[in-house]
Amino acid sequence: MQIPSTLGFAPAVHTAGSDVLKIGLIGCGGRGTGAASQALNADPNVQLTAMGDAFSDRLESSLSALKKDKDVGHKVNVKPELCFTGFDAYKQVIDSGVDVVLLCEPPHFRPSHFKYAIEKGKHVFAEKPVAVDAPGVRSVLATCEEAKKKNLSVVSGLCLRYDVGFQETIKRIHDGAIGDVFSMQANDLRSGIWQKERQPDWTDMHFQMRNWYHFTWLSGDFNVEQHVHFLDVCAWIMKDEYPVRCNATGGRQTRTAPGHIYDHFAVVYEYAKGQKLFSFSRQQPRCKNDISCAAAGSKGNAAIAEGNGKLVLTGDQPWTYRGNHKNMYQVEHDELFASIRKGKPINNGDYMSKSSLMAIMARMAAYTGQQITWQQAMESKEDLSPAKYEWGPLPMPEVARPGITKFV
Repeated sequence: MQIPSTLGFAPAVHTAGSDVLKIGLIGCGGRGTGAASQALNADPNVQLTAMGDAFSDRLESSLSALKKDKDVGHKVNVKPELCFTGFDAYKQVIDSGVDVVLLCEPPHFRPSHFKYAIEKGKHVFAEKPVAVDAPGVRSVLATCEEAKKKNLSVVSGLCLRYDVGFQETIKRIHDGAIGDVFSMQANDLRSGIWQKERQPDWTDMHFQMRNWYHFTWLSGDFNVEQHVHFLDVCAWIMKDEYPVRCNATGGRQTRTAPGHIYDHFAVVYEYAKGQKLFSFSRQQPRCKNDISCAAAGSKGNAAIAEGNGKLVLTGDQPWTYRGNHKNMYQVEHDELFASIRKGKPINNGDYMSKSSLMAIMARMAAYTGQQITWQQAMESKEDLSPAKYEWGPLPMPEVARPGITKFV
């Protein structure tokens, strides 16, 4: 029996930095290609050796781009026989002898791919969100516990937690700079999103997979796929305490095709001690962007913006972050690979799972028109998986209708 060369089974392997860490990429879109580049930049002795995607053209485009990357191209060593396509490509990548797996496929697939990777003793970078429904969240939470037992690192794509400016801002809030937080607002207001026209030779499954963002079973809806970032920041502000209930509204004003996801949400989350989070998300063409959050406390306020935006505290202890803005996408990979080399695993599993559920429960509330509690959301039996994974017919889901669509 071949023993995988990972810390879960051989703690001394790779800790000195002299051994090559082999990377496998699953999901070869733009984010996957970027994650692979960052992983290859994170350590001097790594190689990308296997890639997998549902579609061969995406894999080929990603591989070509990575080979041409002047910084990491020399670390790309993916032989033709280690390029895998189709629904089982993830197993082939994981079984190919890699040490680290980058999960950058559509979110629906993350729980099963993550489970298989940990079963096989691989360190994992998991993009956000980690699931699209409650069964997926429960699966990921259980898998993260298995990762701890095997001393495997699990790093989340909720990259704002790896931004040095955000870290300093949240630390000051936790140290009492704005007093006790009693309300927050999270915005993900952005313009339109890509879509792909159906081609004559595409089956229903091809069409939905090519337009994965537009189908709840694949993306979770856009408030889950995108807004999870700043919902997670709010969870971070609250020291990873999560709301006990939420009410929400939403709909589909400008989206006509493809898919069935909403294009706007408004949500009120309530916490056990009475704090509230007001969440607004919108994705409509030709509209102004605002991706940020704010917190109001007993002694001041916090304004927290994305990327190189302002990080400002006002009130008794006014402060503005003026330090460097390191590339948070790079930092998360730097820390992942450093943890492997040091033999000190990172496990982001709890917050990456629960922040995903926080976004999912808002979708549940908006789709059904009902108040949804945290317990209801966590125990939900709604499984969005298709009956089978094959290139053929797949019924088009109906647009959810509040008051008619049922909570499951």
